[in-house]
Amino acid sequence: MPDRKTSSQRGYGYRWQKAREGFLRKHPLCADHEKRGYVVAAVIVDHIIPHRGDMQLFWDKANWQSLCEQCHNSHKQRLEKSGIITGCNVDGIPLDASHHWNK
Repeated sequence: MPDRKTSSQRGYGYRWQKAREGFLRKHPLCADHEKRGYVVAAVIVDHIIPHRGDMQLFWDKANWQSLCEQCHNSHKQRLEKSGIITGCNVDGIPLDASHHWNK
């Protein structure tokens, strides 16, 4: 994308860094790992629904979740591309409700 805006132009400037720090203080654990029964520190504030430049959605804290880098860079990216939730809970049950084991 040759015309892609800088991170600051996309909303990830000083204001975001401060909001991110505060959110991680209140929500220090990875939401994906918590769903699976694990405790892992989060380092990224993720937009649950990709904002794609919609600043109202960008700043909607109900659309934020804390994730560890591994979950953000693997599970979350796959989910956005395929629509399939990957992984299992601690009992080995797939997290995706549409998985054939959950039917």
